Amino acid sequence: MPYAVSPASTQAAGRSRALCYRAGVSKARSIFACQACGYRSPRWLGRCPDCQAWSTLVEERDEPTAPETNRYALGGPRSAAQPITSVQAADADRRPSGIGELDRVLGGGVVPGSVILIGGDPGIGKSTLVLQALAALAGEHTTLYVSGEESPQQIKMRADRLGITAERLLVLAETSLERILEHTRGHAPWVSAIDSIQTVFSEQLSSAPGSIGQVRESAAQLVVQSKAANRATFLVGHVTKDGSFAGPRVLEHMVDTVLYFEGDRGHPFRILRAVKNRFGSTNEIGVFEMKENGLQPVANPSALFLAERPEEVPGSVVIASIEGTRPILVEVQALVSPTSFGTPRRTTLGIDPNRVALLVAVLEKKMGVHLLGQDVFVNVAGGVRIDEPAVDLGVVAAVASSFLDKPVDARTVLVGEIGLAGEVRAVSQVETRVREAIKLGFARCVVPESSRRQLPPMDGVELLGVSSLSQVWDLLF
Repeated sequence: MPYAVSPASTQAAGRSRALCYRAGVSKARSIFACQACGYRSPRWLGRCPDCQAWSTLVEERDEPTAPETNRYALGGPRSAAQPITSVQAADADRRPSGIGELDRVLGGGVVPGSVILIGGDPGIGKSTLVLQALAALAGEHTTLYVSGEESPQQIKMRADRLGITAERLLVLAETSLERILEHTRGHAPWVSAIDSIQTVFSEQLSSAPGSIGQVRESAAQLVVQSKAANRATFLVGHVTKDGSFAGPRVLEHMVDTVLYFEGDRGHPFRILRAVKNRFGSTNEIGVFEMKENGLQPVANPSALFLAERPEEVPGSVVIASIEGTRPILVEVQALVSPTSFGTPRRTTLGIDPNRVALLVAVLEKKMGVHLLGQDVFVNVAGGVRIDEPAVDLGVVAAVASSFLDKPVDARTVLVGEIGLAGEVRAVSQVETRVREAIKLGFARCVVPESSRRQLPPMDGVELLGVSSLSQVWDLLF
């Protein structure tokens, strides 16, 4: 005889489910989250439909919280909409970190309540820079360094190597988010650092540390506490093999400032670049030199990058680049040699390879330089990466110099953008670039003709205006 369900039991079960729903109690369920982009799926998929990455969906427990609690609320009185003309503007109370290059990248210093995310390759110096900054700020304020990867004894060994003896610098080895928040509330440091955010986990989630849910939850609560207490926070983040931050992309949107460490570990120079800054200029860079006693700021990076430049050598050209508000003179090297393969190679370091391929094509078409059977290698010396189009003229001159085996005058600086028709276009801040060249003792500056007409008279340098590649060819070769 089949089992019969009475209407009374069915109604009782329905009332029970309704009471549980009204009470905010629901059953935890499993979801699959993409560790690259944050896409959520109720079932496992081999390929993420959003970012098209393979084998990135990991099972996590989706455990809802009670509806009456909100752990992301900042607290305080409710705000009301008001006209923008009635809002009182307030200048950010920046506090210098004691490291000049770091302050330059941050826009003048550390802003209270700001959250700063620092990323870079393993071993490039992220932890060293953060520890040095906290030690410098510990002279006037209490600072807290939280490490999820090292013990206090290991941190002490690094501090001894860096010569750090600050009494107000507190060290904590912890990975639990709730305990970290408890320590920051108890000690009330003016600035704290979490090294790294991928090692922190919240006990309210059952997923593993470093998963997309844990990274998002930990970063959100740290941001909320930093804003509510008006205290600054440094977050150190791991990066993937392509150089982006590991975890959800929303992590970069949640913070106020995003800094990337660039440079080869084989070179002593490190470039700290700001790609996002709500309190200052973006694309600002700071230059450091890695020494035995830590990262040391470089006050004049142009002189440092050109210190070992060979003179009167084919394929070597000096260009003037603008990084944020700072002019930097760097050396572009090119090597053109016959290829032994059917397809010639176009290899670049420190510059966009697509841009170099475009400039090589313009050089072949407009100047008749036959590079089809030649390998072309372009390198920016010193481990610097240049992204602006003002370096086009220098790249073309270096490639042509190596191909013709004729050196470019060692006291010449080149600035200009090259179009597909072979014209030389104007670039921004030419006067700033020229004054930097004068300061380092260069005698000639090749600039776009339209920019030269707008420059004031300058002593100590010869300004040469060009409007096409043919004029550059006649001038240099």
